Amino acid sequence: MPGTNRQKILLIDSYDSFTFNLADLFQRAVPNSELYIVKNDAITIEELIPHLPSFAAIVVGPGPGSPLRAQDVGIIRHLWHLPREHVIPIFGVCLGLQSLAVEHGATLHRLPVVKHGQISHVKHRNTDLFEGVGTVDAVRYHSLHVTLSLLTCPSLEELAWADDGSENGYVVMALRHRYRPFWAVQYHPESVCTSEGGLHVVKNFWKLAHEFSKGRTQSPVPWDPELPFEGPWPPTRLANKRLSAEVEPAAVKSQVLQDVSLPIPRIAELLSNPSSDDNAIVLDSAAHPGRYSILGCPVPSMIRISHYVGDHHVSVSGKKTTVRYPLGGQSVWDWLSKFMSARHAQGGNPELPFWGGLVGYFSYALGVQTLDIQTSSTSRRHPDVNLVFVERSVVLDQKTHELHIQSMIPDDDEWITQTYNTLREAQASPPSQDSLAAFRAPAVTSIKLPDEQSYREGIKECQEYLFSGESYELCFTAQTRISLPYLDTSSSRARAWALFKRIRLVNPAPYSCFMRLGPSTLISSSPERFLSFSRGGSCQLRPIKGTARKSTVPTRQEAERILGTPKEFAENLMIVDLIRHDLHAVAGMDVRVERLCQVEEYETVWQLVSVIEGEVGAGKGWSVLKSCLPPGSMTGAPKKRSVEILQSLEAEERGIYSGVCGFWDVGGGGDFSVVIRSCMNYQDHSTTPETSASGSDGMSTRSEEVWEVGAGGAITALSEVDAEWDEMVVKLQSVLRSFQ
Repeated sequence: MPGTNRQKILLIDSYDSFTFNLADLFQRAVPNSELYIVKNDAITIEELIPHLPSFAAIVVGPGPGSPLRAQDVGIIRHLWHLPREHVIPIFGVCLGLQSLAVEHGATLHRLPVVKHGQISHVKHRNTDLFEGVGTVDAVRYHSLHVTLSLLTCPSLEELAWADDGSENGYVVMALRHRYRPFWAVQYHPESVCTSEGGLHVVKNFWKLAHEFSKGRTQSPVPWDPELPFEGPWPPTRLANKRLSAEVEPAAVKSQVLQDVSLPIPRIAELLSNPSSDDNAIVLDSAAHPGRYSILGCPVPSMIRISHYVGDHHVSVSGKKTTVRYPLGGQSVWDWLSKFMSARHAQGGNPELPFWGGLVGYFSYALGVQTLDIQTSSTSRRHPDVNLVFVERSVVLDQKTHELHIQSMIPDDDEWITQTYNTLREAQASPPSQDSLAAFRAPAVTSIKLPDEQSYREGIKECQEYLFSGESYELCFTAQTRISLPYLDTSSSRARAWALFKRIRLVNPAPYSCFMRLGPSTLISSSPERFLSFSRGGSCQLRPIKGTARKSTVPTRQEAERILGTPKEFAENLMIVDLIRHDLHAVAGMDVRVERLCQVEEYETVWQLVSVIEGEVGAGKGWSVLKSCLPPGSMTGAPKKRSVEILQSLEAEERGIYSGVCGFWDVGGGGDFSVVIRSCMNYQDHSTTPETSASGSDGMSTRSEEVWEVGAGGAITALSEVDAEWDEMVVKLQSVLRSFQ
């Protein structure tokens, strides 16, 4: 068996999105242990029994579904009935408690009032698991609960409970088996908001487990490397090694222009032709708290990298040719990592987040693929990976008003100097401030909104899944299609650029962008940063759940009152706990919540924002991006089951919407935002009228140009159908206003 002679713990994962949080809790409670993780359906009880002597304890983690359904609990139900000689201490959480209880005679019920992301005061007898434990305020994620009686459950003893009053009455929060070393809690000890009932309770379990194991001898068995155990956890952090060490890093050269007042769209028009270029890149911090705006300047040798989920190759397109590179069994992420490793650069300003590199988007479906979920994609419109490699760039620091002109092309001093002079001359006579009157809304042929009745029915279906224990939160969305009159290529591209300039005035946002990547155009006014990672490997995620418009909520005090409700707090907390899990998977124990559910001021809204940070080591930030997709704020929790449910409820594919866009820097850093408050268009002008699509799938045709806008919201057990419909419409209007 790998590792040392430290005692080993087996954590059984029921496809939950809090598993690695629980692993972190046990590592902190039992620091000299080795922890291994296995899916509840990856091994049979017959295969596991011979290896039980290798472990000092088993942890049965939480998960979606019912303890009465075999496919939801897998091997777990058999653990409670092991022959006496194979019994080892077990600690269950949530689904783990429910399984222990029903397997020993308890009755399972639905809670009249679901508790998802709710904090409850847990009462206990200060004995057993709770010996020496003070006041427990614990986070609950459950819609099912168990009831016991001495008549039907003589072997079980209650250890803790919550009094929900008129909502649910008395609810079991912890129990133990009287004759076997089995303990369990209904609440989530691993949640960031559980106090006292987490670390202290797990330490008590470990003490009780040791007392049980005293004097018991079990013959060790050889470790089988073919067993489906993941671990030991946390993973060993490997030093970053460039895959192409023989390639000398490119040198980044730059020049700085001071006191710049030119807006980034004007800079783009001076240095490139975004209204006509095949590939155009503008990342625009159009509002606080965004700081850096980035322009990718085109060069004849610029390449575009694209990939569709399900393909076994990556396409690299230049000015006139496209070459397919077989993946050869590796993932597209591995291919991209090798591509970037061979193009590592140095010498840029360390204060700037971008020196050059890959810029573009990753679709929602690409993230779904990482969850081992079969995607239902039937179109070949927007690629799931769509990136350009930027060698010349301009970075505008909105805070210092410095403009950094950069190139990683050898002997490119002439372009840097020429660009500096062009912008200095333009700076001498800056244009007047843009106004909406300067950018007329495009003529609209039709707008196809989501069907209101169907959307409302979808909300109710989401809640039924929540009430039955399948999910804690579901981000339910729908698509809107806007049809514009067909124009030739040049005129269509010019209209898209004008639309971007109008959107940044109508709905200024910190993570706006304009991207034309081959036939795909994305215009985003996103308020939500998904993930940023530094060149040294420091990662930050900033989920947003909770919004109040300044037009109706003018003061911070009022915003804090409105966004401080149990519903808003629970929505945000659930995603924070999910993101901690995603980040723990890569960063190990080095994860922390820097800010929890705090109100931030934006240009037009107040947002409830949390900040989660972690360390993964230099050059490893991309692995966090891979691990954390799709964004938890756009799925719900647990992520895998929630995505499966949403695929069955949503009428259309999300495409780019709900994915992420941003950059992967040649120095090893990166920054990506969630693709929301955005519109996108696919327009292949090479398509002939006879073979073009009808437009029903969102593809533009020779008779019309179709733009797609996605919008939705997080559905919880506390959601009201009217309010959720209104929220979706408000989000939708933040983009639609620019078409009207």
